[in-house]
Amino acid sequence: MDIQQFFTDEFIEMAVRFIICTAFNWLIIDRLYYQKSKRRDFYFTFLLTSIAIFFLVFYMIFGLDKLGGKTSMGIGIGLFGIFSIMRYRTDAMPVREMTYLFVIISLSVINAIASSVTPAEIIVTDFVVAFSVWICEKRLHIQYSKLVQYDRIELVKPERYEDLKKDIEQRLGLDVIKIEVGAVDFLRDMAVIRVYYRNNRTHSSSVDHKLKFTKEDLTTV
Repeated sequence: MDIQQFFTDEFIEMAVRFIICTAFNWLIIDRLYYQKSKRRDFYFTFLLTSIAIFFLVFYMIFGLDKLGGKTSMGIGIGLFGIFSIMRYRTDAMPVREMTYLFVIISLSVINAIASSVTPAEIIVTDFVVAFSVWICEKRLHIQYSKLVQYDRIELVKPERYEDLKKDIEQRLGLDVIKIEVGAVDFLRDMAVIRVYYRNNRTHSSSVDHKLKFTKEDLTTV
């Protein structure tokens, strides 16, 4: 095979756009997201999703152009399918991670379909998005929280809030900021509370970001 046939204009355009897209997505994921969360599972998801979405959209648009199809219709159908996958997941995703996923997918789609703009314009667009994420991360402080299935319901009374806070700090070893009381089960003498705390650790886990208890979590042994 002639090497010149392999390195076509379309291939070079795809390679340039892919490098730009991956570089900025990696910058957002590694330098901005991972530095605070230390979530390797989402790092893996974000990076591979960005790569897959880029190639999916690029070849979809490229194939429609070759077949003489309507690109706008193809983009609409493709985007509908792409963003639909965000809804089909087994566990609830925290808002911050959902926002990052939306940003990563959006940048991948923009870099893949922006055939009418120059690489310089794409770089400026990617830079604006990355800079916006950086500003938000610098200006806003994340408030960490976790749900606790609490067994001392006598302490959930408003007048015993300080006792509740001291008990949670002693038992969990956390620097508690505030506590919110949710559902109370008098039959099993337990309550579900949300504990907000300062995260002084260098890493976090998926358990820290659990949003709700499942039926299995609340089933007594």
